[in-house]
Amino acid sequence: MARKPYETSTGHAGETQQRGGAVLTTNHGIPFSDNQNSLRAGERGPTLLEDFLLREKIFHFDHERIPERIVHARGSAAHGVFTCTDPIPDLTRASLFAEKGKETPVFVRFSTVAGGAGSVDTPRDVRGFAVKFYTDQGNWDLVGNNVPVFFIQDAIKFPDLVHSVKMEADRGYPQAASAHDTFWDFVSLMPESLHTVIWAMSDRAIPRSLRMMEGFGVHTFKFVNAEGAVRFVKFHWRPVLGMQSLIWDESAKLQGADNDYHRRDLYEAIAAGDFPEWDFAVQVFDQALADSLPYDVLDPTKIIPEEVVPLRVIGRMVLNRNPDNHFAENEQAAFLPSNVVPGVDFTDDPLLQGRLFSYLDTQKSRLGTTNFHQIPVNAPKCPYANMMRDGLMQTHVPKGRANYEPNSLDQAGEDPGPRAGDGFATAPQPVAGEKLRIRAETFGDHYSQPRMYWRSMTESEQAHIASAFVFELSKVGLDHVRSRVLGHLRVIDEDLGRRVADGLGLDLPAPATPFRAPVDLDPSDALSIQKNWKDTLKGRKIGLLIAEGSDKAAIDRLTKAIEAEGGTVFTIAPKVGPLKLKGGTITPDGQLAGSPSVLFDAIGMILMPDQAQKLARDSAAIGFVMDAFAHLKAIGHCMGSAVILDRAGISPDEGVGPWEDLPGMAKRRYWAREPGLRDLA
Repeated sequence: MARKPYETSTGHAGETQQRGGAVLTTNHGIPFSDNQNSLRAGERGPTLLEDFLLREKIFHFDHERIPERIVHARGSAAHGVFTCTDPIPDLTRASLFAEKGKETPVFVRFSTVAGGAGSVDTPRDVRGFAVKFYTDQGNWDLVGNNVPVFFIQDAIKFPDLVHSVKMEADRGYPQAASAHDTFWDFVSLMPESLHTVIWAMSDRAIPRSLRMMEGFGVHTFKFVNAEGAVRFVKFHWRPVLGMQSLIWDESAKLQGADNDYHRRDLYEAIAAGDFPEWDFAVQVFDQALADSLPYDVLDPTKIIPEEVVPLRVIGRMVLNRNPDNHFAENEQAAFLPSNVVPGVDFTDDPLLQGRLFSYLDTQKSRLGTTNFHQIPVNAPKCPYANMMRDGLMQTHVPKGRANYEPNSLDQAGEDPGPRAGDGFATAPQPVAGEKLRIRAETFGDHYSQPRMYWRSMTESEQAHIASAFVFELSKVGLDHVRSRVLGHLRVIDEDLGRRVADGLGLDLPAPATPFRAPVDLDPSDALSIQKNWKDTLKGRKIGLLIAEGSDKAAIDRLTKAIEAEGGTVFTIAPKVGPLKLKGGTITPDGQLAGSPSVLFDAIGMILMPDQAQKLARDSAAIGFVMDAFAHLKAIGHCMGSAVILDRAGISPDEGVGPWEDLPGMAKRRYWAREPGLRDLA
């Protein structure tokens, strides 16, 4: 029996609306007319608590998995300290920003989004970047990502987004991957997702290390000072080591070489005393500037380029202690965007408004009790008191009868309990308008910022983005979905659409019809990883291939030079037992077959000619140098080991040279090498 086709139209801000077929209902059979927008007071106003459709949908979604997180299930965490370096009491009364040098303990959790807890560390994915500040005014949870925008504009679409990107419902795969039909079908019908998608197709989605990625609060928040003055603010984390990414082939091979690559890298760096650091920066602006922009600052699919509103660094975070127990801390950590401190407030961003409900609700499902705040990793480090009592797994033993207020028990000599005081107060703002399921027209431009991102990249980064689209869409089996995505890409940039279509071997479809015509925004160099690359060895690891008879003096000299610039050396040999060297002995750190070059930022070889000749017949050694070359890494070699390069078909370039030059060469990757190695879109 033929199915009646859906009638597709656009809503008030260009969002996809579909009618026809079976009617959507609540779990209790109540039909409803709009599955795209939450109920709010006015088109740009706050989301209303009475929205039972949003509540039921999010409530059901939050409880779909027990006990693993539905998203961000695979995470790595660490303890640390945040230090205020530039006080801003004129902007906010938040106490952690009140004094220069003031320290606040933090707990940070990094995570992938789509995969389960047992998946791998290095798939192409957005990364979570959640920071719990244990301030003297209570806990502030800044729950963000390593991408500053999100796929959707309204929280009511979050279950649909996650259902589409998770394993397909009938077959249970693919795991931790977006390269499949249902995700791209959703994207093709939701052009608001395109900005985040182009970030996800870029090298930002395959970071070299958790220590080398940026973090963002995503939403626009408010700062409120002691006088009640309100300004908008966006939050940024900038890694002191600089950003660095993987090559896609390298990322894929790491999934086989070390499923825990990012987790191990973070743990070992902290254990070695190489503490990861981030500068904390803010973009602060007023309503007048917000009104002047050609996009809406309440739209979570948009950024404000730092060329428009510069970043101001106000603090530094150092992660200096690994968790004592992975489950008790990492797995039981509960982050709530609703946890803010006095001086920080919410805006009417409709995605943020939904998150304020969702995160609190999901903790009951995961941790089994409303008392999850008593788990040590979640407990505030400042005094706290309220009238909440009892509940499953209550560990506190409150005394007295004062579990309500107001009360007058003090008149009988009893402890009356706490009362409201000088704490968090919502910043006043006018709220007007009808109750509507509608999205502001200012949310309707979905192409200008993806175009800005694309045009801000280097040629190499553009090739990586286009090739990522080709790879992802090649895994899509629905022709109409591929065609619809290509239509969107043509609107972002004609060259991008053409390159992806050529990579797929498809004809270009007609471009999509934008709800609002895109505008050409100025490119932003700050968005490019390669344009902001830091030439440094700090935090980088060099793999050094040695064997019986290698020159110990040369090994020591190279190691000393690398360590002097903050790098580390990992020695590799055909066997892991003690080696007799020219001038001494050494026990290598790893065995060749189990230490592929994907684990390192650069490689070197210090070998005697006879050992080099032997290794030139070993596929592990050939693969060691071939992968390093293919992944655009520096290779330092001795005269004897040149035979291995010859056998691997490697022609020297500026990134291949004598081992003595390796400390300088290893500070960068060699993007100019790539076009000669692989076909890119």
